[in-house]
Amino acid sequence: MNPMLELRGDAVARSQKAYIAQATFEYFVAILVSDAFLAKLLTYMGFSDSLIGIISSLISFSFLFQLFTIAMIPRIKNTKRTVVIFDTVSQLFFAGIYVVPFLRCGIHIKAVIMIGCLLAAYFLKYLISTVFFKWANSFVEPEKRGAYSAKKEMVSLVSGIVFTLLVGYAIDTFERNGMIVIGFAAIAVTITALNVCNLASLLLISGEKRERNTENQIHFKEIWKNTIRNRSFMNVVLMSSLWSVAYYMTIGFMGTFKTSELMLSVGAVQVINIGANLCKLAISMPFGRYSDKTSYAKGFRMALVILAASYLFNMFATPASRWCVVVFSVLQAVSQAGSNQNKLNICYNYVQSDYLVYAMTIQNSVSGIAGFAASLIGSGILAAVQRNNNQICGIPVYGQQVLSAISLGIVLITIAFTREVVEKQERVIQ
Repeated sequence: MNPMLELRGDAVARSQKAYIAQATFEYFVAILVSDAFLAKLLTYMGFSDSLIGIISSLISFSFLFQLFTIAMIPRIKNTKRTVVIFDTVSQLFFAGIYVVPFLRCGIHIKAVIMIGCLLAAYFLKYLISTVFFKWANSFVEPEKRGAYSAKKEMVSLVSGIVFTLLVGYAIDTFERNGMIVIGFAAIAVTITALNVCNLASLLLISGEKRERNTENQIHFKEIWKNTIRNRSFMNVVLMSSLWSVAYYMTIGFMGTFKTSELMLSVGAVQVINIGANLCKLAISMPFGRYSDKTSYAKGFRMALVILAASYLFNMFATPASRWCVVVFSVLQAVSQAGSNQNKLNICYNYVQSDYLVYAMTIQNSVSGIAGFAASLIGSGILAAVQRNNNQICGIPVYGQQVLSAISLGIVLITIAFTREVVEKQERVIQ
């Protein structure tokens, strides 16, 4: 049995609940530094659509930072203390991006500061994310990880719906009254308050009793043998990288597409997101149970099928058919109910426990690099289409429609690879 599960029942239960609370507060912050909120901030500051797309996709590039985790693991004497410090400072940098509009400097300096704050936030966050995942997840029985992940996500979604509605309405009100800058200040304060709640939740999770894990004594040759030379695991890395390419090829450019080309207000976008999250909420637990009953690979493939459908609809989204972007948003959210909880859990099936942190770090780093490269390519495609007055061979088309078509093709390839290769691999339960 996992040694963490040998703690008293009340300590395990408290840790599980605290992890759910922490994930919820972290989700709130993620809402405020992505999609329509981030797009509104960057648009106000005068950034171009292509630059906004790249900045919005920095999260994928930031996964590269996890490579530093491999060198950091032997130096971690106290997992809980390390996670608390890094995660708390990370949230402060997220709050900092909403302070940038108040700085008295040129647009280029503001862009550098903005990107610097985001990179610093993501660097600290992802440097310890796999360590944190294994620590917090160690309080969950192996056969219940899918259901627990679904429950954690459901709590975030339910509370996130209310949070999104309130903040979206507030920002729209500030904008109508010509006080959008005050709205940005309010978001900065909100993120800071959420950081305090996030910190309290982390402190409630039980710390590790064995301060020096077996991972700290593992030699590089063993890490290499059990990760890079593990064909089953590398197939998982390829699968998640293909997903990342498809996802980040399009998603970073959807915020401006919704608020600019489709002329939706931030409030309207958040209402759409709320509806999408309600659908995600309804499917999360069935997805989790399906993955526990069958396999994480099959659960991930089901999510890919739904993701493919979302891109198909988005290919036809225009101001005259804005309902297509609504369907796209719903299907994207539903697909995440399967992809989010299975992408990391699948490592348990193909990598020994002692090498899990290293494996997850490699998986996230490689897929992150692939995703950021896709966002750069997507930015070039979007800029080219816009320079041509949103036309290809005389046919009116938006850049985001083209990107969705490319993403659809990549997802179809990923579905075939997952079914024919990953699902057929021998797996273990641990």
